[in-house]
Amino acid sequence: MQPISVTILTGFLGSGKTTLLRHILNVNHGHKIAVIENEFGEVPIDNELIGDRATQIKTLSNGCICCSRSNELEDALLDLLDSLDKGQINFDRLIIECTGMADPGPITQTFFSHEVLCQRFVLDGIITLVDAVHAEQQLDRFSIAQAQVGYADRVLLTKTDVAPVHDALVERLQRINIRAPIHKVIQGEADLDLLFDIEGFMLNDKLTVSTPIFQFAPKQQNLVQSIVINLAYPVELPAISNLMEELLLSFADNLLRYKGILAIKEEPRRLLFQGVQRLYSADWDREWRDGEVRGSVMVFIGTDLPESKIREKFAKLFE
Repeated sequence: MQPISVTILTGFLGSGKTTLLRHILNVNHGHKIAVIENEFGEVPIDNELIGDRATQIKTLSNGCICCSRSNELEDALLDLLDSLDKGQINFDRLIIECTGMADPGPITQTFFSHEVLCQRFVLDGIITLVDAVHAEQQLDRFSIAQAQVGYADRVLLTKTDVAPVHDALVERLQRINIRAPIHKVIQGEADLDLLFDIEGFMLNDKLTVSTPIFQFAPKQQNLVQSIVINLAYPVELPAISNLMEELLLSFADNLLRYKGILAIKEEPRRLLFQGVQRLYSADWDREWRDGEVRGSVMVFIGTDLPESKIREKFAKLFE
């Protein structure tokens, strides 16, 4: 049975998530899409805005689905599967639209911590929308706005028609998350190739580090930042394994996303790893090709990470 692909739409209040969702549902793409949306308050308002193109819309009210103590999202997912298995509805993709104040971390972990859900769904990617008009103020005032960017597989910069000059914002977003490409979107009209089949949570070698602008001195230090580690020479497997375990023990609560391709001494294959907070996986990939530089690249995205200390730990691998 083919797992159902899941896309998480996140972004701060007013960033344009519902506008993007309405665009996705009205484009002729051939998919049957179910939607889960989260609303504060007793009366959901987005159903009228979205329209009736979704196979089914399940609205989670009076609470935020980012709360790790809540089973509301889990129950909604199981209800969708039950209706699908009974033939009451038919869908092949699921989109979750988060509230503007939601933390994507616990939402993400739902798809890895439940036995049924991890078999029936596959998390394809996290799309974070950023309001080019108000983002600087939001990033300064709210750490959750930075975290939403940190978790992203794609960043969509909205309202660029209103704020055409935004190089400093793009630089700041790259400092927060250097592995997520940034695309401009006006009125939610995004190419679906940017949104679907990202494979952001598949263990693969899709690790692209953006070429940063980095022309401006940041006005304020970001709580969330990216650290890119490059190692020019192969490393011992026990040494890198011990170091990764040490990093997880020390900083797992601070790590949002991390991913890497490792060159291991006396091993012809590449070692891939990726993780979300405490959820971590690694496996052997293809063999290194002739003439290919056998080096390692790792990206760590997290909150208040001690960059100098982390770099020192990796440097000691070659002492």
